[in-house]
Amino acid sequence: MLTNTPTAEEIHQEARRLVGLLRDAGHTAYFAGGCVRDTLLGKVPKDFDIATSATPEQVTKLFPKAHSVGAHFGVMLLHSHGANFEIATFRTDGSYKDGRHPESVAFSTPEEDAQRRDFSINGLFYDPQTDRVIDFVGGEADLRAGVLRAIGEPSARFHEDHLRLLRAVRFAAALDFEIEVRTWQAMQECAPQLGLISQERIRDEFIRILLHPHRVRGFDLLVDSGLMAQFLPEILALRGCEQPPEWHPEGDVFVHTRLMLSMAAPDAALPLLLSILLHDIAKPATFTVDETGRIRFSGHDDLGAEMAQTILRRLRFSNEFISEVVEMVAYHMRFMNVQGMRTARLKRFMARPTFEQEMELHRIDCASSNGFTDNYDFLRSKAEEFSQAPIIPPPLLNGRDLLALGFPAGPKMGELLTSVQTLQLEGTLTTREEALTWVKTQL
Repeated sequence: MLTNTPTAEEIHQEARRLVGLLRDAGHTAYFAGGCVRDTLLGKVPKDFDIATSATPEQVTKLFPKAHSVGAHFGVMLLHSHGANFEIATFRTDGSYKDGRHPESVAFSTPEEDAQRRDFSINGLFYDPQTDRVIDFVGGEADLRAGVLRAIGEPSARFHEDHLRLLRAVRFAAALDFEIEVRTWQAMQECAPQLGLISQERIRDEFIRILLHPHRVRGFDLLVDSGLMAQFLPEILALRGCEQPPEWHPEGDVFVHTRLMLSMAAPDAALPLLLSILLHDIAKPATFTVDETGRIRFSGHDDLGAEMAQTILRRLRFSNEFISEVVEMVAYHMRFMNVQGMRTARLKRFMARPTFEQEMELHRIDCASSNGFTDNYDFLRSKAEEFSQAPIIPPPLLNGRDLLALGFPAGPKMGELLTSVQTLQLEGTLTTREEALTWVKTQL
């Protein structure tokens, strides 16, 4: 019996059952697209799409719980035995006027359906009843050769759906495939079309590229294809922005940023990855050379935080997410001062929600440049030292306590409470009684 959370094998078996029901009703039905590709690559598919000759009405008749997610395109979604299955009617697409969706579709044959898909490795069908791959587009050969190739005329595929430009990068990077020459040339020629689609769509594909362990390959393809220039041109300004060689022997800011990206853990979180890309984004704008000939980037952390906010808003990230990345960019230079901080300031610095990710940003920043670990090691030792109690303990006093002592409400009250907390964090005040006595001396 299938469980509420089905295994990959259970999902596979349910997909086979659905295909069998379609076949028993007199329809042609195959597995289609990514699940076929992944199976041939020896990977376990996360989901199964089914392509069929059955129309949406016929699918609904056979599966009453199926609902439309694009009846205009012949696409139905069926939730069955704890998993979602997309069932789509074989079709050909009309013209794409908006660069994302066809104006019209016509139900057709498997051969014609394969021709309208994006890349040959995604244009394969599989018949689970006969264990046979149906290949009308040369996808099997491309899988064996490790090649990403657009189906038909590459520029036509990208003109139809501009998001395919980013999907090409994602597939080539994730699979470590080479992009076929004509497909690559078409990507470079069509790159400006990326600006015609929504920032949300661009953001989502960019996120998927960044989160994959092969993210550096994806980064390089975005830059070399001209796609990065369309949605994140600030990255390209890092090229040729020289840095002090005594601190950055690895090269200019672009080389440094790319190297940091390569050093992030395979499962690195998205805020960390974006802070890597954006932590030095303001260096070109703050580049100066002082009277001794030394290169400086005064204030690049503060300006970088502003630029990061602008960039992430442009890409339609949430306000909460933006605040997290912006804080990491704004604080990344403060790590150089941690050994000189008073205990109270250091504890507040370490208690911030983004601190652990900032620590990783700092570690990678140093490892990719000067190799210094003094501040990182210092903070790790302090974290151990402070681990026996909450780094920010409950306050000894609150506003009601000060009001009871006759202290008037207002900004001065907040300042006094902050002073009490500072002495508490320093270990000077340890009890409520000590805090009340100290406050009375201030009054």
